Amino acid sequence: MNNFTTPFSFTLPTKIVYGPGCLKSLSEELKSFGGKRPVIVTDKGVKNAGILDKVTAILEMDKTEYIVYDGVEANPKDVNAEEGARIARDFNADSIIAVGGGSPIDCAKSVGVLLAHNDDNIKKYEGKTAATKPLPLLITIPTTAGTGSELTFSSVITDTKNNYKMTVKSQYTAAKVAICDPELTLTLPSHITASTGMDALTHAIEAYTATCAEPISDAVALYAVELISGSLLTAVNEGENLEARSAMLLGSMLAGIAFSHSDVASVHCVAESLGGVYDLPHGVCNAIFLPYVMDYNMNWCMERYARIAKAMGIEFKTVEEGAKAAVNAVKKLAVDVKLPLFSSLNVDEKSFEKLAEMSARNISTESNPRPMTKEDYMTVLKNAYAGNL
Repeated sequence: MNNFTTPFSFTLPTKIVYGPGCLKSLSEELKSFGGKRPVIVTDKGVKNAGILDKVTAILEMDKTEYIVYDGVEANPKDVNAEEGARIARDFNADSIIAVGGGSPIDCAKSVGVLLAHNDDNIKKYEGKTAATKPLPLLITIPTTAGTGSELTFSSVITDTKNNYKMTVKSQYTAAKVAICDPELTLTLPSHITASTGMDALTHAIEAYTATCAEPISDAVALYAVELISGSLLTAVNEGENLEARSAMLLGSMLAGIAFSHSDVASVHCVAESLGGVYDLPHGVCNAIFLPYVMDYNMNWCMERYARIAKAMGIEFKTVEEGAKAAVNAVKKLAVDVKLPLFSSLNVDEKSFEKLAEMSARNISTESNPRPMTKEDYMTVLKNAYAGNL
């Protein structure tokens, strides 16, 4: 499936600052875009790891006034974004610095949406068209190699009333600057390295096979697959290996660019439903369902799966052989990095119908290469639970 004659546009509004030690450029970047009173949005894990201290030390050295909101939860909630916005308003913040993985960064984007629209209800901005105003200056500092949120146009927030993950998506939510320092990922625990790494791999694979893929997203997605599949196991087993950590961060960044300009698809739809209902780690959910959705999609994008196998360094003789090898390789990688099986997560099979219905309603279902109904999602859920490929 080629897409050379399909019109597309490509916008990357975020300045990328990358490299070991580049965190030290924070004050310079903040000043260059007029930021004087930032709110730092982060979580307790980043604070306890000592990374927040590295950020605040740079600001204090430059005598920059700031306030910290560190109440972001895993799978960030609507109440987190709304609380962060209140704190920012009370401080008269003119800018936002997001420090952490996808949860703080996504939350920071939604804080920015609320500040931009002078509102206190993030649920009003679900979808692709509701956020219509430029955010205050947003600088993102990723501490994991997984979500790519530092470069994406999306913020995924849990609606706590309905236990539902909603997406706030707009080019306005993109960061002005992403400071991507691989050294900040060196202390990431192995299980988080594994789950966020599989999240990034899912972004790359779904971006490459989505119905709205385009040539530039294809290119960065394939390189992301190569980097992530070739470095994740080393990063998990040798956490202080800076080369592996750097490759993972680059791969995650590229995957983020890819799915921002293409989309994710049914893996994310079912993973977000599962995470919304059971509050499970997003990367773990993606790792569980990636091979099963790929297998279900097989006949709809076999050539693209074979190309993914090639990016993973797999040799094969036929397109069908390559596509099947890709499915098996992503499943093996999830096992090798010791991520759990679906059947081990204490998920009630009686909830499958609700999960399938929520997945079918997800806005990215339309981007899956194979059309997916509630019944199709039920099949995927049952296959994953039974371990049937």
